[in-house]
Amino acid sequence: MLICSQSALSASGNGKTLHYTSGGPGAAIASAGFDLADVQSVEQLNALPPGMKGLIWLNESSGVTPRFIAKVRPFIGNPRLFGFRLCDEPDITGKYHSPAVSPAALKAEAEWIRANVPGAVTFVTLMDMGSFEAPAFMNTFNPANTGIDLFGLDPYPVRGKAFDLDFIDRTVEAAVAAGIPLDRIVPVYQAFGGGNWKTRTGAAADVYVLPTPDQAKQIFARWATYSPAPVFDFAYAWGSQNGDIKLGSASPEALELRLAFKAHNTAP
Repeated sequence: MLICSQSALSASGNGKTLHYTSGGPGAAIASAGFDLADVQSVEQLNALPPGMKGLIWLNESSGVTPRFIAKVRPFIGNPRLFGFRLCDEPDITGKYHSPAVSPAALKAEAEWIRANVPGAVTFVTLMDMGSFEAPAFMNTFNPANTGIDLFGLDPYPVRGKAFDLDFIDRTVEAAVAAGIPLDRIVPVYQAFGGGNWKTRTGAAADVYVLPTPDQAKQIFARWATYSPAPVFDFAYAWGSQNGDIKLGSASPEALELRLAFKAHNTAP
């Protein structure tokens, strides 16, 4: 396990960690203790339940284009705004996600938001350029070359062939080595399984499995050794994609997992 000092870890605003999930309506996710919503429009932001903030999904990684500005401007000055999720797993090589994304383009976006939307947080989830055994983020994206505030890491440890909590350790260690301080990391918790997602565990093809409540509690505990009070954490995900079972599904397994997340999200 990585041994590293917790430098200036801080939760948002009033010292409380916010809890975010993607793909779910505000009222539904609030029932499971989430207080940071996935939002794409001002109408959605204004319709959130009292006390809930919005993280705006921009899906922009090409720099300060007219389209980027048109997406951001409507949210300026909105008191429900928490910040902007610029994009998901940008690929500096263009090999896995096209087109290739440059740190300079993301830095231009982050700086424009900082100048024009004071107080708004900028966030991306990172692509692991390595493997299950050896995660890698070196020479990709970090605070120094992008100006982005927070970086999500998503080591999903529950698979058909393994339940490996040390995958979290390996991922955090690789991110810190690549220049991402612990206090800039957002834990991304696995809250899905099945469907058509494919991965590899070692040399073998593998699939993701929905965590049990006990496995979820172990994931929370392992992450807490690195990020005991992150600005926010991220349950991926509420809404189903690719035929999988997610936190918002109606299956008995998803309902049980939702209770585990609610207990985590509402713990004092």
